[in-house]
Amino acid sequence: MSGSKSPARSELYIGLMSGTSLDGVDAALVDLRARPLLRGAVSVPYPKGLKAMLLALHEPSMDELHFASVAGVELSRLYASAVGRVLRKCHVSARAVRAIGCHGQTVRHAPAAGYSVQLGNPAWLAERTGIPVVADFRSGDIAAGGQGAPLVPAFHAAVFQSKRVHRAIVNLGGIANLTDLPNRGPVTGFDTGPGNMLLDTWAREKFGRDFDRGGMLASRGRPIESLLRALLADSYFRRLPPKSTGRDRFNLDWLRRFGVVRYKAEDVQASLAELTARSIGDAFARFCPGAREVYLCGGGARNTDLVRRIALALPKSAVASTAQLGIHPDWVEAMAFAWLAQRRLKLQPGNLPKVTGAAKPRVLGAIYAA
Repeated sequence: MSGSKSPARSELYIGLMSGTSLDGVDAALVDLRARPLLRGAVSVPYPKGLKAMLLALHEPSMDELHFASVAGVELSRLYASAVGRVLRKCHVSARAVRAIGCHGQTVRHAPAAGYSVQLGNPAWLAERTGIPVVADFRSGDIAAGGQGAPLVPAFHAAVFQSKRVHRAIVNLGGIANLTDLPNRGPVTGFDTGPGNMLLDTWAREKFGRDFDRGGMLASRGRPIESLLRALLADSYFRRLPPKSTGRDRFNLDWLRRFGVVRYKAEDVQASLAELTARSIGDAFARFCPGAREVYLCGGGARNTDLVRRIALALPKSAVASTAQLGIHPDWVEAMAFAWLAQRRLKLQPGNLPKVTGAAKPRVLGAIYAA
């Protein structure tokens, strides 16, 4: 009809994140018309069988291609369930969502060899949800000579950077990564080393728990300085950025090489918490010493013992949660992949070459139509 306006196009996206902690899937429904606005989010834990399968796939085995493919389908069933839950929670139809940004579950990260493997079946997910899926975010950056990770610093810069004060963001997932957000100058970032991964691994191994809730186990122990020095002597901590890492390097076999079985389990737990905190503190001292405000996100932000240790390792910075900047720490990464999906549809770069080491900015991700 003459003079009528066409309806505004939806800019709703869903971000899916399942990180190296292997605790489950986070799904965030995000309105990206302007500054990212979280409409709602859910977290769906991994079934024990799927978690065991994913842990096993971190090691070479017979017929692993078959098991990886089966795990990818099972993951996508869980992703589809998470999508359905967040849509129902927010009373939004699938037709209103432009795309799903799905990171997938990393089981191998070897950028030096030219690849990083994230399990999932995006075509299956698109078919089951009726929503286009953007996946395979790392390959384009790696093809351009980058690490393919971390990718969330670009989102951190878009939503958290201040012209007034030098900030930094620390994501405490299985692996910890930092994003340096100076009020003047380029954004940088890299993986500092283990975040929750070794803490969770040791809690399962010695205490039969999936994770150390609130850092209670670590708080009962005392760090073993000789062990801590040996752990921090790993060459990864001395390597210059850009750099990224994962479960391929920091795992139970790595930990056992240091003879940890001869120590009290609580003291090892405390030493691992201190490893995360001190490696973060050392990274700040070397590469972003001017940060006045440090904001934490990821599952580790709920570990009060770990947060206390990080604050002590960063005495010149005010340490707080990203909740103070308007985004709950549990949902930052999932929101980042909703944002990256929008960047892909708009043909806008999703990486920061200063962070990943890629030759230039690249549009990231492959689109799977519904």
